[in-house]
Amino acid sequence: MRRHVPLANLSPRQQLRAGRLPRRVAQLLVGLVLYGVSMSMMIRSTLGLDPWDVFHAGIATHVPLTFGQVTIIVGALVLLLWVPLRQWPGLGTVANVVVIGLAADAGLALIEPPEALWVRALLLVAGIVLNGVAGGLYIGSQLGPGPRDGLMTGLARRTRLSIRLVRTSIEVVVLSVGWLLGGPVGLGTIAYAVSIGPLVQFFLPRLTVDLGPGQRSSVATDAAPVTPTGALGSTTS
Repeated sequence: MRRHVPLANLSPRQQLRAGRLPRRVAQLLVGLVLYGVSMSMMIRSTLGLDPWDVFHAGIATHVPLTFGQVTIIVGALVLLLWVPLRQWPGLGTVANVVVIGLAADAGLALIEPPEALWVRALLLVAGIVLNGVAGGLYIGSQLGPGPRDGLMTGLARRTRLSIRLVRTSIEVVVLSVGWLLGGPVGLGTIAYAVSIGPLVQFFLPRLTVDLGPGQRSSVATDAAPVTPTGALGSTTS
């Protein structure tokens, strides 16, 4: 049985020097693609989205852009907020901005909207579970958190408020704005909120790439501000 592997405390420079880079980059890309596909599955279920995707979908109803394009633009804008927070993005952070949006649009083009309620419910459940697996894959590649995760932990560090309070505040704001813009809120929103944390907590330590004692010690001389493992149980993009 595979042992659980904790996330290493790595700066962006350390992430690239830590070893097993081809394996980690491949896992990163697979995770991001599956994450985008899982978003499209939840959209096609029409039963509700997670808070950030409610926000993305709400914006998409008012601009001549696809859901994926809105996701990319919002991710880039969120990443700009890292500057005053003095956070440095990793390779995974930058890839997150682009790949997830493209994969979401591809999934929406390939997945037909089902009519039967039971099929929509099945699609929602499968999308949420896949989202948890995908989050474990891309975070476990140890190449940097997503822009939204970094915003959360950066604000918590700068304000000295708890991760839970900052995360909840951000998600309430984006959910409220997205709902006012016409984003889909429903049972799927609640299902995602209560299940994504346990799912990521289950998959992340099992999918985290083991850098090995030698690799971890070889990069231990640099500063390493990273996203705490406990902060990643709710939002992974």
